[in-house]
Amino acid sequence: MALADSVPGVSGGTVAFILGLYDDFITSLNNIISRDKEKRKKALFFLMKLGIGWVVGMASAAIVITSLFERYIYQISSLFIGFILFAIPIIIMEEKESFQGNYKNIIFTILGIVLVVGITYFSKHAFLQGAVDLRVSELHIGLCIYLFVAAMCAISAMVLPGISGSTLMLVFGIYQAIMLAIKGFLTLDFSYIPALLIFGFGVLTGIFTIVKALRYGLEKRRSAMMYFIIGMMLGSFYAIIMGPTAISTPVAPLSLHSFSIVFFLLGGIIILGLQALKRVFEKKEAENNQ
Repeated sequence: MALADSVPGVSGGTVAFILGLYDDFITSLNNIISRDKEKRKKALFFLMKLGIGWVVGMASAAIVITSLFERYIYQISSLFIGFILFAIPIIIMEEKESFQGNYKNIIFTILGIVLVVGITYFSKHAFLQGAVDLRVSELHIGLCIYLFVAAMCAISAMVLPGISGSTLMLVFGIYQAIMLAIKGFLTLDFSYIPALLIFGFGVLTGIFTIVKALRYGLEKRRSAMMYFIIGMMLGSFYAIIMGPTAISTPVAPLSLHSFSIVFFLLGGIIILGLQALKRVFEKKEAENNQ
């Protein structure tokens, strides 16, 4: 999830959905503030496991993966297209009750496509001009508030399948600054700590304001939500194609010439492999519960 979130065009929420973790993820985020002690304990344990992996993934992205993405952006973009294209039919099959007979909800698919394409399109017009420096000596009250709000919006996107939090950070003009701050902190440059704390508080605020709405949608309007999520995933194709234009040294969008069929098929193989692994775990869990 973190590796996906660190790259413009792909959402960690999409990865969670593909892996079958999305409902548990949203439920755990909701239950972490529940009055039920048992629910709170279970949610905390789940989020700790997920959080450790997320931190490792984001740290890896900040130190190594980001440069690899920039060097091999077309191969990685082709891989992500393979992820999503092979994942969509799997999701539709697993949620067939939500799709069958509810074809009027296709309007939500269109809305999902428009939302992701719109965010990707406007990401070229960042709100801040020039490079942003998040070291403590450069912080001021306006930048702190801006960073907090940007973090709220970005994490909300990371939770939703289809919308990349990195893309929203590009829209706000803080993507490179945040990645540099994370890398600086990991190399023991503590001047970035105040900015990262502000960003972290914004992330937590964003999670707890959007999660209840998502939980309600999945429980009460699941069909509409499923159509909407498929729409956002379809919109991600445009976001991924345009992803190379949003890296620190922009290059041309993904095209038939730069598309890598090998990495595309690799993405499909990984998704099918993860789906098979998921079924093995579900079978073992069912056997243990008997």
